[in-house]
Amino acid sequence: MSNEKNGPRVAVVLKGWPRLSETFIAQEIAGLEARGVALELWSMRHPTDKARHPVHDRVAAKVVYLPEYLEDDRRRVLSAWLKARHLPGYAAARAKFLADYRRDRSANRVRRWGQALVLAVELPDTIERLYAHFLHTPASVTRYAATMRSLPWSVSAHAKDIWTSEPWDISEKLADCAWLVTCTKVGLQRLKELAPDPGKLRLVYHGLDFAHLPPPPASRPPRDGSDPADPVVILSVGRKVEKKGYDDLLNALASLPANLHWRFEHVGGGDLSDALKAQATALGIADRCVWRGAQPQKAVFAALASADLFVLASKRAADGDQDGLPNVLMEAAHQGLPLVSTQAAAIGEFVEDGVTGLLVPPAAPHELGLALARMIADPALRQRLAQRAGEVVHTRFSYEAGVEWIASALQGRTGEGTDTARAAE
Repeated sequence: MSNEKNGPRVAVVLKGWPRLSETFIAQEIAGLEARGVALELWSMRHPTDKARHPVHDRVAAKVVYLPEYLEDDRRRVLSAWLKARHLPGYAAARAKFLADYRRDRSANRVRRWGQALVLAVELPDTIERLYAHFLHTPASVTRYAATMRSLPWSVSAHAKDIWTSEPWDISEKLADCAWLVTCTKVGLQRLKELAPDPGKLRLVYHGLDFAHLPPPPASRPPRDGSDPADPVVILSVGRKVEKKGYDDLLNALASLPANLHWRFEHVGGGDLSDALKAQATALGIADRCVWRGAQPQKAVFAALASADLFVLASKRAADGDQDGLPNVLMEAAHQGLPLVSTQAAAIGEFVEDGVTGLLVPPAAPHELGLALARMIADPALRQRLAQRAGEVVHTRFSYEAGVEWIASALQGRTGEGTDTARAAE
């Protein structure tokens, strides 16, 4: 790998930087820089997390913050509009925005246009390509700005952006972009159904950067839930939002047999924190639940190292939002933890029931409780499933191949069109 920056300079458009919940994006950006891609980061929001992961500190790219709310920086937005009108692609970009606005008359759509004006005007002349993370808001800003500057743009799609965006919005972005990568087979199939040219799409799993992860513990205690003084530690890491299924998980925990001794630990922020704590109290299990809140990566891996079992109860939210393939499942497997999860979204692309973990239907607390009880009482089963999951992570989910392809595409080393962005099966 070369650290020398050469080839085109790329502007990466992000929802926010840095964000504790999007380690996979920071990992990719650090990997692109290590492969010689010269980047600038353009963030649509200012950071709200108080901590940072070590991977954020490995990223050397300059960060520019767009106006999060247009009314808070009216002078900057007005100046950008006056200058943007003279850009070669302004009329075409304005036509795209107005066509979108007729179908989506929201303040958010107007904000995207204003941010795009600032981005298009303030981009250095050295920028030769734009690259957006997420197909919804960041891709809209990127599309408008790239059109104004007559620059090619590409996009990485993940989960919520695929499942909650309007089909017309997705189709038009897929028609405009040079190529798209997405991180699950189920997401790829959804996008292929909406793409005018499915050959632009490619499957790239996020995977793990093993070189920058701590080694797993040499062994774990064979706890079986029989000792009240030494309970089995059940860990989950994820945002406290509907699609993560923590309401189902609490119901499942409350259903466990009284003779099984366990402690539940959770790492992550989210809007449902108070509701989930109240639910745990109502179920009579609050004294067994530890809520650690959002944590930096070092603390996350310390929690993984000290746990006995990892659980993620993903499901489809009422608004259509759902997970892709959560990196935290792979991180848990890398750390030697057995997995209990659901058959939601793309989780089955990694976790095979009875082979690399236990899977139950989504939104099924009874079945989830049975799987947890089985795992708690059987340390030999936990060890067998964890060993196989760790092997699969190392053989199929290293991020090296994916980030190498993205680096090549961003630097123009693979060309454009179907040869560079053909759909991966």
